Amino acid sequence: MYDVLVIGGGVNGAGIARDAAGRGYSVCLCEAGDLAMGTSSASTKLVHGGLRYLEFYEFNLVRKALMEREVLWRMAPHIIWPLRFVLPHHKGLRPAWFLRLGLYVYDYIGGRKLLPATRVLNLMCDAAGEPLQADFRTGFEYSDCWVDDARLVVLNARDAADKGADIRTRTKVIKAERRNGHWMVGLEDVVSSERSKVDCRFLVNAAGPWVDEVLKRAMGRNDARNVRLVRGSHIVVDRLFDHERCYIFQNADDRIIFAIPYERDYTLIGTTDEDHHEGLDKIEASSQEIAYLCEAATEYFKKSITPGDVVWTYSGVRPLFDDGASKAQETTRDFVIKKEGDAANGILLNVLGGKITTYRKLAEVALDDIEEALGARQPAWTETSTLPGGDFEPTEFADLLQRYGKRYGFMPRTQLERLLRCYGTRAEKILGDARSTDDLGRHFGADLYQVEVDYLTRHEWARQADDILFRRTKLGIRFSKAQTKSLVAYLAEQSKQVA
Repeated sequence: MYDVLVIGGGVNGAGIARDAAGRGYSVCLCEAGDLAMGTSSASTKLVHGGLRYLEFYEFNLVRKALMEREVLWRMAPHIIWPLRFVLPHHKGLRPAWFLRLGLYVYDYIGGRKLLPATRVLNLMCDAAGEPLQADFRTGFEYSDCWVDDARLVVLNARDAADKGADIRTRTKVIKAERRNGHWMVGLEDVVSSERSKVDCRFLVNAAGPWVDEVLKRAMGRNDARNVRLVRGSHIVVDRLFDHERCYIFQNADDRIIFAIPYERDYTLIGTTDEDHHEGLDKIEASSQEIAYLCEAATEYFKKSITPGDVVWTYSGVRPLFDDGASKAQETTRDFVIKKEGDAANGILLNVLGGKITTYRKLAEVALDDIEEALGARQPAWTETSTLPGGDFEPTEFADLLQRYGKRYGFMPRTQLERLLRCYGTRAEKILGDARSTDDLGRHFGADLYQVEVDYLTRHEWARQADDILFRRTKLGIRFSKAQTKSLVAYLAEQSKQVA
């Protein structure tokens, strides 16, 4: 009998599991695939207030998100760090005074302390103007943060497990029914097809885009319709500029796109906002979305960008609360939590919508409902906590890199920096007493070695090549088919040995 069973291993589910486990409750989290396999690994990878939401009068959402930026940065300074955004003024779209006013509000409604304020740029002499077309002469620069989205999910799950939670990946909820004041939940291992049952006092449906599907499949609620599915697609091209700032571009259709330095050698461009009516088994960027992103970026950059320049794409579906908005981009990004039932019969919590930036606050709101039902109150704790590997000050990453560089001097700086960005101080658990490259074991490709693969399978629930190459790390973009095949074979060997 668990106190709380969470359905869904995305950022919201993992965040709720971590918060509940940290308050001393018994927790089980079930994810039908891999952690962060859906929406939570397909974001634009930003911890931000959402500047454009001000135009839709979402002041409360923006303020809430802005207040979370520095909280999350302190929690996980290895996977979250400040990023400066360049917003060129586009004649014929929003006037310069309007942009400046919006950025003034953005600077001061969210309790900014460490992040630098907005400034005006002369793009004719600033380095940020060099890759842009000559028509763009004035711009504004403001602050938000970058986040490795999938690792944020995994680290929340890892910390939940360290606090006693039972994390079950590749485990599908096939049945959930109320029995004697609690929930009896039927589970299926999607790899072995073995079935089992567990009981819980409180059931949380945080399945993201699958939230309505869970209600239909597991509870027979065939009329469930809580979320509007909106697809966001991204493209990756070879690096378009040398500096480390990113761009936010306005488009004539009132949308915005970002162009962000990505994995050292690339530029990430996105996102789109398209209603998604297809299935959820295979979500891909359409040719129209790819063309749209190329054209939107080409309107600003000197270099023309075509679909032929795209080296990788990814796409995810946002499960936005269906508020009846006419356009996908106008649908609220705030979260809604619906509670059903009572303590005597078993309570269900449906988690709808939300943003990566506000996942921690969402978890706190969910715990308020959970604790009210369970009849206990434990103090909120996550605001001043750190995620695994993040136990250093946000401004000390350079010092951390220097210390590890002295200890592991045989490693290239780029490899060591990647490891510290992924694992922070827990990189030591991977590298141990290694004194040479030979001590890292088998080399699979890029800078991925056996010691890291083994750590990910033992401590971070990685079971397949994609788990490692595109969620625990982003090395898949650098891997050849032959290298991927070698990793697949190794994981299969390890799986047989464990069995």
